Amino acid sequence: MAPLRIVYISISGNTEAFVEKVAELAAKEHAKNADKPLVEAFEYSEQFDERIFDQPYFVFVPTYLDGGDGIHTGYHEILTIDLRDELDAANTANMLGIVGSGNRNFNAQFGLTAKHYARRFNTPLIGLYELRGNDEEAALIYGRMQKYAHNYQLSGKKLALA
Repeated sequence: MAPLRIVYISISGNTEAFVEKVAELAAKEHAKNADKPLVEAFEYSEQFDERIFDQPYFVFVPTYLDGGDGIHTGYHEILTIDLRDELDAANTANMLGIVGSGNRNFNAQFGLTAKHYARRFNTPLIGLYELRGNDEEAALIYGRMQKYAHNYQLSGKKLALA
């Protein structure tokens, strides 16, 4: 299987730490079984190469909102808007899934940016993890990424929400 591509943005370092955890797990699994895919990670920045969107990819986003409770107020994304705008112009037919992070203490706001992206880009939300994530969350997300990539490889189409 081709490597699993992750496009991510990390403001505080938590998303990057989790992406590294998933990539390390993938490398260990691949060392035991060459059929298990590796992970290629691409951090979004001003120098980002949009050609990455020409191949299947997953998007990992943190949740930064403008305050409030996430239901009546505080559901406007901040700090990750540049990535969202980049994705608006990208080939989202190759976007296989969204993974989000946040802090469970924020209740309804937990993972809200990822939930918004899933709806906006008609792409499955394949998982949420808290802060820097743990090994169990990394294994769960890696397994789901493999499943979604395998489905895409067989059908030539991403799974969609609608």
